[in-house]
Amino acid sequence: MRVAVRTPVIGDAPAAGVTPPPARRTEDAMAIADIAEYAHLSSDDVERLAIDLDLIRRDVEKSLGADDAAYIKRAIAFQRVLDVAARVVIAGSRSRGGWWAGTLALAYAKSVENMELAHNISHGQWDWMNDPEIHSTTWEWDQVGSSAQWRYSHNYRHHVFSNIVGVDDDLGFGVMRVTRDQAWERQHLFQPLRNVLLAAGFEWGIGLHDFYSERDRVESPEAKSEERWVFIRKIARQMGKDYVLVPALSGRRWRRTLGANVTANVLRNVWTNVVILCGHFPDGAHKFDEAVLENETRGEWYLRQMLGAANFTAGRALAFSTGGLCYQIEHHLFPELPSNRHHEISLRVRALCEEYGLPYATASLPRQYFSTLSTIHRLAVPDDFRPIKRLRERLRV
Repeated sequence: MRVAVRTPVIGDAPAAGVTPPPARRTEDAMAIADIAEYAHLSSDDVERLAIDLDLIRRDVEKSLGADDAAYIKRAIAFQRVLDVAARVVIAGSRSRGGWWAGTLALAYAKSVENMELAHNISHGQWDWMNDPEIHSTTWEWDQVGSSAQWRYSHNYRHHVFSNIVGVDDDLGFGVMRVTRDQAWERQHLFQPLRNVLLAAGFEWGIGLHDFYSERDRVESPEAKSEERWVFIRKIARQMGKDYVLVPALSGRRWRRTLGANVTANVLRNVWTNVVILCGHFPDGAHKFDEAVLENETRGEWYLRQMLGAANFTAGRALAFSTGGLCYQIEHHLFPELPSNRHHEISLRVRALCEEYGLPYATASLPRQYFSTLSTIHRLAVPDDFRPIKRLRERLRV
């Protein structure tokens, strides 16, 4: 018999009187300041929408059980077997083809661990199982960043204040300009190159991003120092495993294993970067002014998640390979609901969007990615850059 435990819902709207992180104000240009007005919904419509979405949440929570538990255990077993098999092929094969087969399999295993397992488990999606090994407070993922630091930066700063300019630090991760509401600076000229470097070293970008967020949250010098050492210790453990211990186990073939580990980590980084960017920065993923936080209702919070995220079309294999993050709209609405339920949830959410006349941003993966790249390159130059102004005028015609 399943014992349900109600974990704190990360997706809940901030309660009255809760002070959000301090915003860094910029001159507003495009950010939505009144969500209900933008969506052409009355306050009663917004309240009804919240009730409808709460019903979806309750229906899924009540139906969680043995099949779901079996799913995540199968996913963990698959990932671990694939990881070991890939390393055996890398160490045991002598051909270049064998090396590439093992390396690609290892990269896929690392991607599954990163998104389907670590990301979703750390969201508390499986806390209801009361399994200490599959729990948000105990799972440590296979990358340089600390899971504990990630949970505050991502689960709170990003998900609660999603896409609010100057509040959600995930908008461009502090190194890219992804909306005209962010003031242009000379450094943004280099953001196309920064994007390439960020993709290749995405685990480092996320790790640093989370460390800075956690360091800035605490006040005492001792607490800041402890957060620094948490990050340093995790880097040492991860680097020691990937680039010292595992290659050493390969004996005289350590160079072959080391090269495979480096390559697999870069491929994992690039793939996770593509998936994350496609859910947050393509056309149709809106940005918001901090004014929306003033007396924000639960329904308005839901609306912000629906308007601020984007999906891309995926079958079962691709959905698994992304940890269900091809359904970013549903994930942002219900970040604590298991990823294996995202598809069924998406059918109901899309029906609600049609009922209320709301946009549902979705397209193919290539289209969403090229839309994101277009935004990154377009916003690398000042808004009054003449070729960009001409292009915008032509698009309006």
